[in-house]
Amino acid sequence: MGLDFNADEIFEMAEQIERNGSKFYKNAAGVVEGEEKNFLLELAKMEDEHEVTFAGLRKELTAKEKATTTFDPEGEAAEYLKALADTRVFFDKEINPSNMIDILKAAVMAEKDSIVFYLGMMELVPEKLGKDKINAIIKEEMAHIRLLSNKLAKQK
Repeated sequence: MGLDFNADEIFEMAEQIERNGSKFYKNAAGVVEGEEKNFLLELAKMEDEHEVTFAGLRKELTAKEKATTTFDPEGEAAEYLKALADTRVFFDKEINPSNMIDILKAAVMAEKDSIVFYLGMMELVPEKLGKDKINAIIKEEMAHIRLLSNKLAKQK
């Protein structure tokens, strides 16, 4: 028997991943200067905006898309989802914070990891529970990869 997630739970994880991303970019911005610092702070701001976007999408879900799929009297599912989000994307990575190329490479990898994570999670969300809504998350992350890849190309 598989464990199903609903769209509400996926958006909850997405919000946590965006918070983690914002923290990653803010921490990286704390060790660089000038244009690089501004770029990283702009990325952090985008992550903050994505969190708001995902929270808004989450609010638009129907009751059916928010319906719990498992019995959880202890409320452990929320803790599990947070732990899952915290350990899969934008977790603490060993990078050279003084090297913008290393920061950008780590960021591209994290964004790619987030897309892979969401694609995998889409497989766990039944159609009736809002599977199609997960595509909005993936499109947002793809835009970040394009932005980061362009910046990385200019750095080399």
